[in-house]
Amino acid sequence: MPVSEPPATLASTEPTPILSLVIPLYRSSDSVEALISRLETLAVPGPWELVLVDDGSPDDTVARLRRRLKTSPLQGVLIRHGRNFGEHQAVLTGYRHARGRHVINLDDDLQNPPEEGLRLWHKAVSEELDVVYGDYRQKQHASWRNLGSRFANRTANWLLDLTDRFYLSSFRCVVGVVAQQAADYRGPYPYIDGLLSLYTTAIGSLKVQHDRRETGDSGYNLRRLIRLWLNIFSSLSIMPRRLASLLGVVLALAGGVTLIVLLLESLLRGRQVQGWLSIISAILLFGGLQCLLIGMLGEYLGRIFLTVSGRPQSFVRSLEPLGGRGQA
Repeated sequence: MPVSEPPATLASTEPTPILSLVIPLYRSSDSVEALISRLETLAVPGPWELVLVDDGSPDDTVARLRRRLKTSPLQGVLIRHGRNFGEHQAVLTGYRHARGRHVINLDDDLQNPPEEGLRLWHKAVSEELDVVYGDYRQKQHASWRNLGSRFANRTANWLLDLTDRFYLSSFRCVVGVVAQQAADYRGPYPYIDGLLSLYTTAIGSLKVQHDRRETGDSGYNLRRLIRLWLNIFSSLSIMPRRLASLLGVVLALAGGVTLIVLLLESLLRGRQVQGWLSIISAILLFGGLQCLLIGMLGEYLGRIFLTVSGRPQSFVRSLEPLGGRGQA
């Protein structure tokens, strides 16, 4: 498959950066100034750029960011979404405007240390890997979120059929050409790790530090975690539909065997099957399974309808260059 050229950005006349840092922002007013200060001290051996994507923050994130960038030597671009579309949509927007030979994703809350991102980059370069995931030594999240993340991660590893089992974190380094291929996807329900797995198997991981969140509260709640799991389960794989068919076959066979056994008992022994509880239980079991499978098919049909009807993945309201040119 031919590799598409990186899209032009506001900084397209500048030298090609060796690295792009893509950072989605949402309700980041408490952390954005500390984030910029931390990035200013980052020691990168060559020209690099910063790609900030504000995903429709309702607070004063952008205003604080602009004030802080007036005195900053950082260069790159600030992209603003028209509304909140989601983390994966924001990252793909960043990919489309990143010009670096490698792209690193960072969170906006500094729980992913930028210095650890450079370690991911060094591993990707030295081992010629297309994707390197940060595998946290110890996650600084609530227990329920860690449990949910592990379940979502196991589901993704199984459905994506990766040769090795990796912790698919949002802290990743991706080679630029693969990031651009993933960014070509325009559907309304993107799942970045699934997209990356379509284009490469040169994937690795590295143990990294995960810091505590110093300010504010995480906006990642149970509802978002469930939405992520549904997105993993219903995107980029037909395995769930095959499982639904297999389950139907198994239940049909079980029902047929049970019917034959009951008929034989009735004919050979004259035994009458009694018990409304067993009948009601069977009805509830099979009825519940039918509703589950119908709901699964409805989810797929709904997503197909929204994709065909042109639901946007994201909408870029504006792009503006960052303040300085001190890194080139």
